[in-house]
Amino acid sequence: MMEKTVRRGTRTGFTTGACSAAAARAAVLGLVGGAVPEAVDCLLPNGDVVRFAVNDGRCEGSGEGGQAAHAMVIKDAGDDPDCTDKAHLTADVRVLPGRAGEVVLCGGFGVGTVTMAGLGLEVGGPAINPVPRRNIEDNVRAVGGPLLTHAGLEVTISVPQGVEMAKKTLNARLGILGGISILGTTGIVKPYSTSAYRASVVQGVQVAATLGHGVVVLTTGGRTEQFAMKERPDLPAACFVQMGDFLRYALDEAVAQGLREVVIGGMVGKLTKIAQGETITHANRAEVDTQLLAELAARVGAPPEVCAEIAAAETARFGAERMQALGLGEPFHHALAQAVVQTLTAPDRYGDRFHLTVLVCDFDGSKITEAASGPAANA
Repeated sequence: MMEKTVRRGTRTGFTTGACSAAAARAAVLGLVGGAVPEAVDCLLPNGDVVRFAVNDGRCEGSGEGGQAAHAMVIKDAGDDPDCTDKAHLTADVRVLPGRAGEVVLCGGFGVGTVTMAGLGLEVGGPAINPVPRRNIEDNVRAVGGPLLTHAGLEVTISVPQGVEMAKKTLNARLGILGGISILGTTGIVKPYSTSAYRASVVQGVQVAATLGHGVVVLTTGGRTEQFAMKERPDLPAACFVQMGDFLRYALDEAVAQGLREVVIGGMVGKLTKIAQGETITHANRAEVDTQLLAELAARVGAPPEVCAEIAAAETARFGAERMQALGLGEPFHHALAQAVVQTLTAPDRYGDRFHLTVLVCDFDGSKITEAASGPAANA
């Protein structure tokens, strides 16, 4: 019974992006071979190949395997309490005659439409994030070669339950209307919201403390970890801990283990949450304080009308992109990094119990700036 209890909190699942890519791959296989398979091996963004069961497969039309195909994959979120668990990620693929080599990605029913800037997606386009977008296309091209030599392929992703599921998300507040987002940077869902993941973060800090380097590097996810590893190539991989949203638990454990140096690697959204004093940074726990960002923007010379726009925005990314466009991206992010340092090293937080460095990267994982606290007090 104990074994089952342990497993219940740690089972990984698959993202909406991975399931969409699998459905698209299965539909294209149907176009090429004349029948949609009952299972498909799909390449995930992290390089893994995973087999997905395929539902509702069918081909329509005439010609080589038909001119259109339909496939659906049911999302299994593992042990993550995700409102998109059991969503039907559906792909409809049709041949585009005379458009050799083109892959066109569209959003259908239940996939949100982007209506506001600040998300890194085209306004008016579907809420399909860049990594899943590439992953869907990679899978389509991997099996669609025989068709793409003389035609294009249009892939429409839809989610029948997406409109209802979106009501349980912050999508509408972020200007994503009419459905859910297609997300996922690795293809795998880790149970970030569970006590098991929190425990794994604490364990990761404990491991880092055994290595003799006296440092732990905390990141919010895979992309920021890769960035931080490039910045600190002197450190072994076990010094790096993906803390997810559990900053407080990670820092408390760093203090408990006597670590004298802490490095935090992050992007504008999570860093804003930390600067405003949040130590559990999950999207559902607190809103981003865009007023704080507006104040930082004013401090580095942004005109009042831009500061007002940033304060009124729903995302931190909007402010970052607006400042970048003004040529103030680096000083803006530096002021944010300094605010993170000041918040965490305040006397009523962690004071001088460790030396803190904050590394800031952009959405492509490229370094923007860094800030650091004064030297740590002697142990």
